Amino acid sequence: MQSQLENSLFLKACRGEPTERTPIWLYRQAGRYMPEYHAVKGNTPSLDFFKTPTLAAKVTCDAQRILGVDAAILFADLLPILEPMGLDLDYLPGIGPNISNPVRDHGDIDNLKVTRAADTLAYISETISLARQELPDDIPLIGFAGAPFTLASYAIEGKGSRNYVHVKKLMYSDPEAWRTVMEKVTDVVIDYLDLQIASGVQAVQLFDSWVGCLTPEAYRHFVLPHSKRLIQAVSGKVPVIHFGTGNPALLPLMNEAGADVLGIDWRAPLMDSWRALGTKAVQGNLDPIILCAEESVVIREATALLDSVGGRPGHIFNLGHGIIPDVPVENVKTLVRTVQEYQC
Repeated sequence: MQSQLENSLFLKACRGEPTERTPIWLYRQAGRYMPEYHAVKGNTPSLDFFKTPTLAAKVTCDAQRILGVDAAILFADLLPILEPMGLDLDYLPGIGPNISNPVRDHGDIDNLKVTRAADTLAYISETISLARQELPDDIPLIGFAGAPFTLASYAIEGKGSRNYVHVKKLMYSDPEAWRTVMEKVTDVVIDYLDLQIASGVQAVQLFDSWVGCLTPEAYRHFVLPHSKRLIQAVSGKVPVIHFGTGNPALLPLMNEAGADVLGIDWRAPLMDSWRALGTKAVQGNLDPIILCAEESVVIREATALLDSVGGRPGHIFNLGHGIIPDVPVENVKTLVRTVQEYQC
């Protein structure tokens, strides 16, 4: 099985090697747009759903099987990693993730715990083991975590934010306190990814979903050292994908952090970015809302993106962000089929 995995389209593309066709997987490929997802979840609260290995493994594998994509991604969420650090997390209807005791002062920062993932997040290890047993021998399983900035921002804001007032206030007015938060979060994420790798994932992805709110100068000073330390800590064990959203001006700095694959969202031209960055592999970057259009539009836009790449080795086809709940499943299947049948 190991040889089949190492020679899979996805892992070869991560290494920048030529592949007979472009591999494809999708952000949120297991999600609310899919009836089978709802059948498994039922009335299970979201946090319990993430923490129940049999359910999480099933939706992980169901999505890969139903769509026929070239890699599975672990079904989990970015935020439960914050619970063992001492934060009270819940998922509220109509609101989403909510932390009732956000980090706002030095006392809160001092109280943040750096815990061992094997002791506090063992359900992730079990989910990986179950999913790996169920997946085909040639289909890699991708693990993931939130990047330090996004996790620290959730811890500080306590919920979704438009302006990141509490985050930026702490970051700019008390850089030492900010550094302490980021160091603690980074330590926890390194250990969490090490647990996933030891449990059987073939690659890991860092999601920096909120980083687009920063200027390049702020990213370089307040974020890059921590992202770089994290990536260096897991580099060489499995391929590392680094994905941020919202600000193409950050791509050169994100590339500097040193991941094997740079995920690019739909706001940046994929090929121009790839040429400018010189990275060996990229992932992306179809606008996910295109999947809400007619099937012919999905085919046209996916084909145009593939045409622009021209078969260059190291491209992993993905969306520029996750599949939204309104997307028809058939459109997603059409996208996968279009990419897999494409002839350069």
